[in-house]
Amino acid sequence: MKVPVGNRVLMLLENSTYPVDPRVRQEAKTLSEAGYQVSVICPRATNQPWCENDNGVSIFRYPSLQAQGFLGYILEYSYSLAAMSILSLIVWVYSGFDVIHAANPPDSAVFIALFYKLFGKRFVFDHHDIAPEMYLVRYKNKGSQVVYRILVWLEKTSCRFADHVIATNQSHKNVEMQRGLVPEDHITIVRNGPAMACLNLARPDTCSREKEKVVFGYIGVIGPQDGLDYLLRALQLLNTVLQRNDFSCMIIGEGSALAELKIQAKHLGLLQYVSFTGFLPQAEALKRLSTVDICVDPDPSNIYNDRCTMIKLMEYMALGKPIVAFDLPEHHVTAGDAALYARPNEELDFARQIMTLMDDCQHRAKMGQIGMKRVENELAWSYQAQKLLDAYALVRNTSVI
Repeated sequence: MKVPVGNRVLMLLENSTYPVDPRVRQEAKTLSEAGYQVSVICPRATNQPWCENDNGVSIFRYPSLQAQGFLGYILEYSYSLAAMSILSLIVWVYSGFDVIHAANPPDSAVFIALFYKLFGKRFVFDHHDIAPEMYLVRYKNKGSQVVYRILVWLEKTSCRFADHVIATNQSHKNVEMQRGLVPEDHITIVRNGPAMACLNLARPDTCSREKEKVVFGYIGVIGPQDGLDYLLRALQLLNTVLQRNDFSCMIIGEGSALAELKIQAKHLGLLQYVSFTGFLPQAEALKRLSTVDICVDPDPSNIYNDRCTMIKLMEYMALGKPIVAFDLPEHHVTAGDAALYARPNEELDFARQIMTLMDDCQHRAKMGQIGMKRVENELAWSYQAQKLLDAYALVRNTSVI
């Protein structure tokens, strides 16, 4: 069936592959099911085909280049920009597109969008992360103000030339309006949200006093900014200061900090308590996570995390799991009473909140039910899908900037 002009979308994804990235996967599926022709350009993971059609979404992949360090990331992003540019030309000839939907980071995909805007294509900037702050947090004292200003300029340029901006939460919308100078009516908040299928994996909570150990679980990216080092130190304090050894912790995911964290776990004497599964397919990962007693989100408070919505929180809630997290502003917006909040970046308090839930099965069960109902009634992707479609209706009716 021929797709009407205006309904052909090219999605650009650099920092993950498809369909691994849950947000892009759900956005692409939503648009495809609504009658849009959707193509995705992304890096290729091991054993993935170079081109395929996944439930109506055409996927074009290029060889992945994984880099470390500042200069490495410049090389990676420059290479990815070139690879995506070449593939975009192929997609343009092969099937055509009317809208470029670029998911950051990085924000450099704006250069591809600017080229195609010369030919009347529209540009949707899907603002997943505030890249300038992420850079400062990731590199800490090594962060260069020159690089920071370049990243701010790229973000502003993306906002300036976008026909519509999609924000993940109110904090990001504020950045887009204040720093990016985007008019409020050019921004739509489409929050991250788990698919309702996650709910089918939920298990009823059982009293851990009947079991040998209480099991904690983490799922997500394992990068320098994700706080797993805080979690390991908290677990050491739980063991040495609070004198608890009736626990284990399963960490699901991969990332640039994984190798260092394994060394840290050994140094802290936690190898008997902590297991690292590495990357797991979503179904397997959520199945394993559904068996834990308490889920943890150790993202520390900083200029980046304080404005981020963590999708792992909603996955925990969809599975009916109680959560322990640091007291971050957007955590409250997402989890509400489904979480216990430790004082920001205080590892001993994080350990104490974990211990509180270890010894209170009924409280765990109540928190799990609160979280699950919140996802069912407010936060699931089904509630966000219509907002995405509304944003695209505005894009179709907007003159190209």
